[in-house]
Amino acid sequence: MLHSAAPSNKRIFAPTGGSTDPGHAVQYKAGALNISDLAPTPTAQFHAWFNEALAAGVYQPETVTLATCSLPDGKPSARTVFMKELDDRGFVVYTNMGTSRKAADMASNPQAALTFWWREMERQVRVEGRTERLTSEESQVYYDTRIRGSRIGAWASPQSQVLEGREELERRVEEVEKRFDGQEKIPVPEFWGGVRVVPEVVEFWQGRESRLHDRLRYRREGEEWVVERLSP
Repeated sequence: MLHSAAPSNKRIFAPTGGSTDPGHAVQYKAGALNISDLAPTPTAQFHAWFNEALAAGVYQPETVTLATCSLPDGKPSARTVFMKELDDRGFVVYTNMGTSRKAADMASNPQAALTFWWREMERQVRVEGRTERLTSEESQVYYDTRIRGSRIGAWASPQSQVLEGREELERRVEEVEKRFDGQEKIPVPEFWGGVRVVPEVVEFWQGRESRLHDRLRYRREGEEWVVERLSP
């Protein structure tokens, strides 16, 4: 027996932002992706796509969502950060490793995931792998490129901890400014630095019409990379 529909309390339903076809979602038509297009390794392929994103004017293509998960409760958390380095070993971001939520997650579970979304090119890259800390010497190299205010801020902010108010943070900044007054070379805090996500799985996603997207995945087997096409 059919029942009458309950009153809807949906605040948002099937949004179609950016679509020129009323009532229907945007169709992706910017390109296609074949296995023959791919480089031998995922880091080489990412480097190629990143350069294409820069050339296409993608806004801050280094922007990435970093997802972590604590154990044993299994609660995930995610945040938007900047990828600051890419090498043959993986993808590097910088963060507070003393007090942040992500630091606590990684202390119990070294696995993490990254997601890049480049709207202008209708492309997505997903990375899964284990995390590893960079040495203070490695982190200092990037830390030295930051403006002074950002270097001071890394010392002053107990990231993710509760503040009594903005005034407390500003007071901390003043204290650190006094500590390093007249000192241009500021050492990287021992609790702050680089984290590399060493990829075990990397998926390159190219949007296609009717949601029949191209999804090509690199999966590590021993020292080799296996490339597979996934159903959208």
